[in-house]
Amino acid sequence: MLEGWFLWFILAWTVILITLMGIGGFFMFRKFLKRFPKEDGKSDMDWEEYYVSQTTHLWTSEQKELLEDLVSPIPELFRDVGRQKIAGKIGELAIKEKSQMITQDLVVRGYIIATPKRDHKFLRKKLTERQINMNPYEHLFS
Repeated sequence: MLEGWFLWFILAWTVILITLMGIGGFFMFRKFLKRFPKEDGKSDMDWEEYYVSQTTHLWTSEQKELLEDLVSPIPELFRDVGRQKIAGKIGELAIKEKSQMITQDLVVRGYIIATPKRDHKFLRKKLTERQINMNPYEHLFS
């Protein structure tokens, strides 16, 4: 039988592996649910891709820079997913409002709407750094 430090090493390694597999499985399951079709036949990710593809010609380099700066606090591992979700929400707003171009107002509103409430303090900090007046957007934070 196993004894001493080797037993503890095997037990610790087993706990670590099970924990890491559980965390990975959780994130993969979330991704699966986002890809799962809704009542209209399209998934959340399909709609994000649709809105982004329909509005790519409306983006100016300034607004792309603003979006990149706003997503910079997101950990690099998740930044692409966050950027896609936020750009999809901005595109959705632009299409609903029949906008001719993506403006700073659309970027900020889309970013606030797409951001989970737990991250709003980081968003407020970033908007303050960029010297963007948050008063017109206060109703979106609640």
